[in-house]
Amino acid sequence: MVPTLTATLGVKGHRPLVGTRDNKDLLYVFAVVNLVSAALHANTLESPKDAKKRTGQSKTRRLQEAFAAHLRHVGRVYPPERCPRVVLLIDNAPWHRGRPITEALQANPHLELKRLPSYSPQLNPIERFWKKLRRRATHNRLFATLAALKASLRASLCYFQTVRHKVKSILERRPKRKTA
Repeated sequence: MVPTLTATLGVKGHRPLVGTRDNKDLLYVFAVVNLVSAALHANTLESPKDAKKRTGQSKTRRLQEAFAAHLRHVGRVYPPERCPRVVLLIDNAPWHRGRPITEALQANPHLELKRLPSYSPQLNPIERFWKKLRRRATHNRLFATLAALKASLRASLCYFQTVRHKVKSILERRPKRKTA
């Protein structure tokens, strides 16, 4: 997650300003939303611009390991005794496949990944949630540090944990059809 710019309202005759800085640090967020209860579970991965030098791993490998850790977390939150089958909708990102993910799924056989067709984010309900989360946590804001971005994101995630009815309404909205 990086800060985003979007249209905003302002006082007539005064252009709203949002600062920028040259920083390539990123914060990745892995989340799962229960479509029945609207419970939200998220994990983050900080990725400083020099992460490859520090860890010796490619971006894809770091994200694969983080996603595998997220799958293990989901497996603990939804144990097989209580939830014998947990289906997760995912896209075709390169970090959603590979040895770390295979190992995590073998350790949690009750988790099942369903891949959506390429280039169809409108089919994934969590994409609508990401849009609302970004609007609340990052739109038109400059964060001095990665920790500040993470704090804003965590605060927004905590907010959505307390208003599950809102999360449910976001997830249940039908995507708008594009007309030709």
